[in-house]
This record gives sequence, C-alpha cells and structure tokens, in this order.
Amino acid sequence: MLKKLKLILLVLIGCSVASLYGQTAKVSGNLTGLKDAKIVIYYYKGDKSVSDTVKVNGGKFKWVVQISEPQKVGTMLFGRYYQFFVEPGNIEIKGTDKSEEIKITGSKSQDEYEAYDKTLKDLDDQESPLYQKWGKVSKEEQVKLEEKVEDLRKQRRARSNQYIAAHPKSPLSISMVSDKAMMGSYSDVKEVFGKLDAAAQQSAEGKRIAGRLVVLKRSAVGEPMLNFTQNNIEGKPVQFSNFKGKYVLVDFWASWCGPCRAENPNVLKAYQQYKDKNFTVVGVSLDDKGENWKKAIKDDHMPWTQVSDLKGWKNEVSTYYGIMGIPSTLLIDPKGNIIAKDLRGESLNKKLAELFN
Repeated sequence: MLKKLKLILLVLIGCSVASLYGQTAKVSGNLTGLKDAKIVIYYYKGDKSVSDTVKVNGGKFKWVVQISEPQKVGTMLFGRYYQFFVEPGNIEIKGTDKSEEIKITGSKSQDEYEAYDKTLKDLDDQESPLYQKWGKVSKEEQVKLEEKVEDLRKQRRARSNQYIAAHPKSPLSISMVSDKAMMGSYSDVKEVFGKLDAAAQQSAEGKRIAGRLVVLKRSAVGEPMLNFTQNNIEGKPVQFSNFKGKYVLVDFWASWCGPCRAENPNVLKAYQQYKDKNFTVVGVSLDDKGENWKKAIKDDHMPWTQVSDLKGWKNEVSTYYGIMGIPSTLLIDPKGNIIAKDLRGESLNKKLAELFN
C-alpha cells in the first residue's frame, strides 16, 4: 500500500513538473556558410520576452528549450532576421545563406506556416514590382502605388482573417492574431481574437494578446487622449490639454527613424495647409539624445511643438499606447478624443481634406 502511495505521489509530482516546465524542443542547425560565433534566439517564456545565446561551430548549433506549446521564435541568420515555429520534439534546420534554401523539418506548425505562405505568392508577385518603383516616380504615380499596396495589404488581411476563422485552434492562427496585435487597431485585433478557440485564447500567447488588447483599447477611436506632460526643446514642460479645442496630429517619430524622416515633408505640407483651420501637430520623439533630436527638427523644418522625455523606446506616452513601430500617429478632435490612428502619406491627406475642405 505504501509503495502504491509513493507511486501515485511520484506521478502527481511528475505531472506538476511537466505542467510547470512544459516539454522539450531540441533544435539542431546545420547551415553552410554560417560563421563560427554565436546566434541569439528570441522567444517567450510565459509572458516575458527572453533570449538564448547559442554557439555556432562549423555552421552547426544546438538549442534545447523548455516550451509548453508551439511558438514562433526569431533569430538573425546571414544578416537577416528569420522566424520559424518550434514545438516539443526534434527539429532540424538545414540550408545555406540563401533564405529560400533554408529548410526546417520536425515542426508541424512550421509546415503549416510554409503551406499558408505559398497561398500568398500571387500577392507577393504583385507587390514586389511596386516597391521597386517606390519613391522613384512622379507624385501622381506614387499616390497610385500607395493605393495599390494598400489594396494588396487589405487582401492579405482578409485572407489571414479567413484562415483564422477556419482554423481557430491552430498555433499559426494564434501567431497571426499576435502579429496583428503588434501594429493593428483595437477593433481589428479584438474581432480576430474572438474567432480563436477558447483554449487558444487561454494559451500563453493568447493571454499575451489579451493583455495587448487592454493597451490597444487606449488608442481606439472614441477614447480620450492622455493628458500627458513632456518637455519641449527648450526644456519647458508642455501639457497636452493646452491644445484642447483644436484638431491635433500627435506624431510619434525619432531622428534615427528613416521612414519618419521620409514622412516629415508630408506632415509639414499638411501643417502648412491647415494650420489656419484649427489644426496643429505635436511631435513626440522617441529619441534618447537631445542633440540628435534638436538637429533633426531643424534639418526637417518642423515648426510645430515638439516634446520628448528622451527615454527612447521607453517614452512614457508611446509606452502607454503600446506603440511598437514608428512613424505612428493619433488624430485628436477638439474635444480631446481620438478619431483616427496611424495616418500617413495619402491617408493623412485624405482624412484632413475630409475635415477641412
């Protein structure tokens, strides 16, 4: 009887340990041309983003990790950021420095991801030549390029939404919702999250998405803008409530951000066109060096109010809104409520024309 009790206890302990630590994924790499050094693999452990440093010898490496469920991880291979799915079991990565020749076996989630990716080839083939012309054509042609790219993006979103609805339990579906949550709007992410199976919503990644939704709701259309205070270029505090009564484009940017600097002339044109129609811009910089911030303002001829706490990506306002990519914008109405998000290029011009013309 005592032996049986001990056996039951060991089984219970074993179950608890397995539940706590998950199962093991063993990843073996053999990539011709990968230099002897190390690679850093980024992944999630619970709700925390972590990384492991793995040694490379003769293009070969091994990574062993405890995971409770399939997840997409990322690393730099041959100077490019590469993502793939890992799950409990033995996984092999083989290939060369050409990304199309890297093959992964042993991960059903990766197989599913690659199969889905092939269904997007028609969109990839249409999009590639558009980016080759990007910024090299006339203004009128550039507007048409932007419209075509946006249409293709809408088609991608529609296909991913259909896939998620048809595969509500799939790790790929969960990952696609997670990707949308990085840069998407609250309403869009909430809708696709609701299509996931209940168990998927309660997975580790599902819980991270739920937490992200709480943050995204802060920038949803109709929500009040945070009444933040940050210093301007002269070191004087500026409170956002000072702009109440005006339409305000809150522009999150940084001196080191190439796309931001490329968008600044468009924002300047909008400012000059509508500044006498109860419209202004407030720049919130994610810089951490004051001299670089001030130089960029001067070089790009930005006459509107600029503020920053010089904390880089830890800027308190951008962190509050969960901004993970710049340029990013919030358009605020005279009552202080958000009426649009992430307007840039032609979409910004169209929205302002609707308001003021």
